[in-house]
Amino acid sequence: MTISTATIQTAELVLPVTDLKTEMPFFLNTLGFRLDQIFPADDPSVAVISGHGLRLRLERDAGVAPGLLRLYADDPAALTDKGASLTSPNGNRIEIHDANPPLVIPETRHSFMVRRLADSDSWVIGRAGMRYRDLITDRLGGSIIASHIRIPDGGPVPDMVHYHTVGFQLIFCYRGWVRLVYEDQGDPFILNAGDCVIQPPQIRHRVLEASDNVEVLELGVPAEHVTTIDHEMELPNGTINPDRDWDGSKFVHHKEAEATWAPWRIPGWDARDTGIGAGTAGVAGVCVARPDGSGAAPWCSHDTDILFTFVKEGNLTLEVDAEDAEPQALVAGDAFVLPPFLKTRYVNASADCELIEATLPSSFNTQVHG
Repeated sequence: MTISTATIQTAELVLPVTDLKTEMPFFLNTLGFRLDQIFPADDPSVAVISGHGLRLRLERDAGVAPGLLRLYADDPAALTDKGASLTSPNGNRIEIHDANPPLVIPETRHSFMVRRLADSDSWVIGRAGMRYRDLITDRLGGSIIASHIRIPDGGPVPDMVHYHTVGFQLIFCYRGWVRLVYEDQGDPFILNAGDCVIQPPQIRHRVLEASDNVEVLELGVPAEHVTTIDHEMELPNGTINPDRDWDGSKFVHHKEAEATWAPWRIPGWDARDTGIGAGTAGVAGVCVARPDGSGAAPWCSHDTDILFTFVKEGNLTLEVDAEDAEPQALVAGDAFVLPPFLKTRYVNASADCELIEATLPSSFNTQVHG
């Protein structure tokens, strides 16, 4: 059945009541709704009330089960002294929630993990029709999510202005290009292959257009975070403020074409820093590394909480100093996670090998072993 939405004038959620005289004071006086309609006059059986973004129809003999209504308050404790839930005189349940709950990042559950592109048949369709591949299947206990995302068909992307409630979020363009626009960052721009941005907490943004078969790498902390659509803001929003602070982070747009290479933390490799460590005040760091041609790297370990690596180009072998650990031959599109203090080394790297390394926090120690 097709509905012509142009003919819809309003909507109501029906809650059953047995006695309006006892139910209405609860909703009007205790919960702060207002009365819009009531009928019939001689023996009211229906009251339409509104408030807090809702329109409710309290109807006697409605023939439906009691409902559950959730109210989100800035200070839930000040709203009621009866706990986080209430029950109306006629059996409808009311739950009181915090409108601004603190962002909770679960404690990391460390594990060694390798995720191969060739073994993956788990592409799923996510938001705005994008294809997602999970790169950290156990999410390290919920502390991080890493996704390989594809948009197979180029052209306009059916995205909306939105924001994420996150601690850290990275978008790295892996293949093709994507056109984006961000709050307070001026006109839309192209994110080319090799470029990346961080999306500070709650910055409004929108994906506008993509090339054919564009691929991006997206990291988010924590793994489960809320995406909220902003129906009011239009982008660009007419403001340019590149130094704006977003809960301790600044917007960072790193361009590969303008990057500077320098010796990396692992001997035998060079890296280009993206500036994300500085932009997040040390919360996270991202770099791209490549072999400098001097030979195999030594055994190394690290002491940072999270170290995630994506093979951007070429191939290499990851050796792991652990019982029964086999060398891991890796190619472009593969990814791995190294827990703290695990000794590993990168060998047999092709001349075109490049790795994207993301760490939380950005500053940590690397120990070279022999």
